Amino acid sequence: MHRRFLDYLVIIFKGIAMGAADVVPGVSGGTIAFISGIYEELIESIDKVSLGFFKVWKKDGFKAAWTSINGSFLLALFSGIAISILSLAKLIKWLLHNEPILLWSFFFGLVLASILYIAKQIKAWSPKIILAIIITSILSYFITLAEPFASPDSSIYLLFCGFIAIIAMILPGVSGAFILLILGAYQTAIDTINNLIEGLTTGNMNLFKDAFLKFCLLAIGAVIGLKVFSKALNWMFKHQKNLTLAILTGFMIGSLNKIWPWKEILKTRINSEGEEVTLLDKSILPSSYDGNNQLLMALIFIVIGFAVILILESLGKQKNEA
Repeated sequence: MHRRFLDYLVIIFKGIAMGAADVVPGVSGGTIAFISGIYEELIESIDKVSLGFFKVWKKDGFKAAWTSINGSFLLALFSGIAISILSLAKLIKWLLHNEPILLWSFFFGLVLASILYIAKQIKAWSPKIILAIIITSILSYFITLAEPFASPDSSIYLLFCGFIAIIAMILPGVSGAFILLILGAYQTAIDTINNLIEGLTTGNMNLFKDAFLKFCLLAIGAVIGLKVFSKALNWMFKHQKNLTLAILTGFMIGSLNKIWPWKEILKTRINSEGEEVTLLDKSILPSSYDGNNQLLMALIFIVIGFAVILILESLGKQKNEA
């Protein structure tokens, strides 16, 4: 496919939108790709990336190899994603520390609306579909109650988190940030990106090296996961779409417990920077919250988050009708 510079600029902006979605738990980069009309090309391009690239390079030259994997498209898209993630990470970190209730309320609204959006895509309801939703809802809920099996600063755990979270790039409706949240590694990932930027801009090489190592572990896990998941999940979405959507719906229903805005801290840990952070907590009623529960503002932010998904869905319908 021949593209002009302006076409690639548009792809970069689509990547920026995808990156913004992937930073926020509840909105999927895959959903943005689906809405913006590049989902199928993205999946096909990812499938083409393999060691065969080097064989083509050796035989026909770099240009032919680059064209064979749709390299210019992938470069433009992932450049946009990277720009977005690096830009938004600092804002998310500030909100996590200073306005956690309002931030989680916004996320709660996003996920609540995403559940309805995904469930609406199920075209044929049956006992099997309903059972799949119930089982995955229960399983997901109990996962949110469990203590993380390793520290989010652990190298192996970061590889695992990157491996699992990349699912967001494959299926519309699943947020990579949301999966990191369930795994207890969301704040670690946000801090890693911020420390990477801060270490680079301030010349603090110790901070940069530590952040760069964590970033590479997440990235390596993501690359491996991308290749492992892409074909299987793409097949499931094409051949078992209703069942796949039911599993996603149940997973997100059970996971609402994780992003409930009002929490009581049960256990803490000391992270790699010497800060005390939450390891285990439980959801409580706003009336039981120790401090200002910001109930009215929280409800407003839940509505705003809900509305964002409705707007995205509306844009998606307009795109399909065009």
